[in-house]
Amino acid sequence: MMAVINRTPDSFYDKGRHYSLSNALRAVDAAVADGADIVDIGGVKAAPGPEIAVSQEIERVVPLITEIRRLHPTIVISVDTWRSEVAAASAEAGANLVNDAWGGYDPDLAKVAARYGCGLVCTHAGTLVPRTEASGLNYPDVVSDVKSRVADLADRAVRLGVAEESILIDPGHDFAKNTRHSLEVTRRIDEIVAVGWPVLVAVSNKDFIGESLGLPVTERLEGTLAVISLCAWMGVRIFRVHNVREARRAIDMVSVVMGKKQPLIAKRATN
Repeated sequence: MMAVINRTPDSFYDKGRHYSLSNALRAVDAAVADGADIVDIGGVKAAPGPEIAVSQEIERVVPLITEIRRLHPTIVISVDTWRSEVAAASAEAGANLVNDAWGGYDPDLAKVAARYGCGLVCTHAGTLVPRTEASGLNYPDVVSDVKSRVADLADRAVRLGVAEESILIDPGHDFAKNTRHSLEVTRRIDEIVAVGWPVLVAVSNKDFIGESLGLPVTERLEGTLAVISLCAWMGVRIFRVHNVREARRAIDMVSVVMGKKQPLIAKRATN
């Protein structure tokens, strides 16, 4: 389970609630207590907005990563960035994973991951420039495009020295995709799992869920849990979420139904 912790004043979900260092650290403590295995630290929101300089992004994420590493020495720390300079500073502060949500836009990002022995999330974002909205999308087959692009990114990362066991792929729901594309990716997520790399999905409270149900961002939890449960059934391994406790319970229940875990209590009607 990957917990989203954004040190931004304008995050689409938490609206800056974790912008201060103290609030962000409290959010990390709560996420770990709720069952997070990974904390994903972001310093720039994905949506369009004011330009954030590299130095400013570093100022937002590095002090938080430093403190998390001190307070939670065994937790996996991910940095959500497309910039190689931010990734390098984060790795030096203790980050283990680089979450590249913009599909290799910075060609040096994978090199940084390799240099510092970090893992890398290879995400499908089409050909989008970071922090821009897609329009006029036309995929003959969106799932084929996803599979091809993430496989190319993963193969390139290996060639540059990133350890094979440290690579994840993310189909990039809502990135360079409209709602119908994201739904198609979801219902065919098993085909992306079959590419062979561990799959991460970042669907928490996203617009395709909101548009599907006609709900604002504050009311998308149930839709999120439904999507991640379906993805877990089809083989997805990692879930990037805002609501860790609820997501942890949903995925644990899927694992029990699938026989991957045993019920914690099984006394009913046993006499």
